[in-house]
Amino acid sequence: MRIVINPAAAKFEKGEILVTSMTRPDFVPLMKKALAVITDEGGITSHAAVICREFKLPCIVGTKIATKMLKDGMMVEVNGNHGVVRILEK
Repeated sequence: MRIVINPAAAKFEKGEILVTSMTRPDFVPLMKKALAVITDEGGITSHAAVICREFKLPCIVGTKIATKMLKDGMMVEVNGNHGVVRILEK
């Protein structure tokens, strides 16, 4: 799991969970590598939701606090069907 603010400067690995305040078109290359996406902002028509639907990625948008509560490297489980992020270990 990795928190990304600036996608151009991010060291993002394939298979990581992308956590950010919100996505924009410049996040798409990272989203292609992501296992799932979690955002602080957004709704069902947000950029993150639309792109994740197209890529068939689990996505939870509008958490308001993901970038504050989660830390890089944490093990988390993302259940996009129920909108739940579960911390597996700290």
